[in-house]
Amino acid sequence: MTDFKTYFELLSLYSDYAMVCDSAEWEQWPEFFVDSGTYRLQPRENFEQGLPLCLLALESKAMIRDRVYGVKETMYHDPYYQRHIVGTPRILSLTNDANGERIESEANYAVIRTKIDGDSIVSNAGFYRDVILRTPQGLKFQSRLCVYDSEMIPNSIIYPI
Repeated sequence: MTDFKTYFELLSLYSDYAMVCDSAEWEQWPEFFVDSGTYRLQPRENFEQGLPLCLLALESKAMIRDRVYGVKETMYHDPYYQRHIVGTPRILSLTNDANGERIESEANYAVIRTKIDGDSIVSNAGFYRDVILRTPQGLKFQSRLCVYDSEMIPNSIIYPI
């Protein structure tokens, strides 16, 4: 059973993550992860079959920072806004051991993409499967796996899901 304080912190983590991504505050994105944290974007078909292939696999906070540099400095794309709609997280497990508190959780998401001169469309939908650690700075992702439902995705996913 999870206490209210821990669950509220989990809700805040999910909400703050979405707001950083939606407001394009890219420098803050890596700070949601521990140093060894991973971020992966994987099609549901591969996830369900236990296949490791991901569209994007960042294997450390340093790689996540490098992605931020790429988003800001080197990638050319038509600008767009995005808006995350994230469901209420469900805690799959909560453990405490010598290394501290560890939460495994999941939540559904949808990401709406709006081009400045165009319509809003659902660009990605799926679920997050997360492992979260309690650190002195609060809850941080040890791993964030974004499992997207459709094999048909936009020809480029620039911003974090």
